[in-house]
Amino acid sequence: MSEPIEEELPERKMLSGTALRIATVAPLIPLILWMMFAGPRWPWHVFIFTAIAVGGYEMMAMMVPSSRGLRLWGSVSSVAFAAALIFLSSFAHVYGVVLLLIFATMVLGMLQDDPLHNASVHIGWLLATPIYVGGALATVDLVRDFPPTGAWVLLAMALAWGSDTAAYFVGRKFGKTQLAPRISPKKTLEGAAGGLAGSVVCAVIISFFVPELPVVDAIALAVIAGVAGQGGDLFESVLKRSSGVKDSGSILPGHGGLLDRADALVFTAPVTWAYGTFIAGFGG
Repeated sequence: MSEPIEEELPERKMLSGTALRIATVAPLIPLILWMMFAGPRWPWHVFIFTAIAVGGYEMMAMMVPSSRGLRLWGSVSSVAFAAALIFLSSFAHVYGVVLLLIFATMVLGMLQDDPLHNASVHIGWLLATPIYVGGALATVDLVRDFPPTGAWVLLAMALAWGSDTAAYFVGRKFGKTQLAPRISPKKTLEGAAGGLAGSVVCAVIISFFVPELPVVDAIALAVIAGVAGQGGDLFESVLKRSSGVKDSGSILPGHGGLLDRADALVFTAPVTWAYGTFIAGFGG
């Protein structure tokens, strides 16, 4: 008796890396644009605080993977610090929140079951995470109110991701000289120069729709923010390499974690906020 012939099932086609990245973010783009430009204020708050909570969790998961409690505190403390910066107008009130967070962080760090020599590492990252994640991403919330509504958020994002995109394609085509071989071997000086050019182009285009941003200022801001954004990219590469992880998380299929997508934004957004506040003269 002959054995039954098994039919070969067609192989399941998987999305390519680029297609998966596009499929992940494409449905979110209309919603984010609506929240940036047309929606009421509270959905934007919810969106930013959710991003901060995820980012704080990812940061502590990289730095202190052994403790779920510390990961959760990374989320809570980052959101609390951001909320203080966004909602409290008095420096004394913000300072009070900071002191409470510092005290709670020190107590929580010392109460962990890990060996005592790890306590300083825990406490250090518990203090740094609210600043790096909460403090930086709070500025993404704040710049939405700079006139015209939403344009400065778009500017901060364009300075970050325009640079990333241009650096990728220029580096892939022309890159020869490594920028920081110990940190990120694939990054090149040619790609970095292309990234700065991408930032400048994006800033100049957006400046035509933002009266408070003259073209000359747009170019200067693009160069400063572009350098800062590329520094942010390298900074997160250092964190991931020192932690032995490829991505900060897996919440965004094809992209990795939220911090993998926001590593440049956490540096370009504060620069954009600083320009809008101290040079353009609003948002104080």
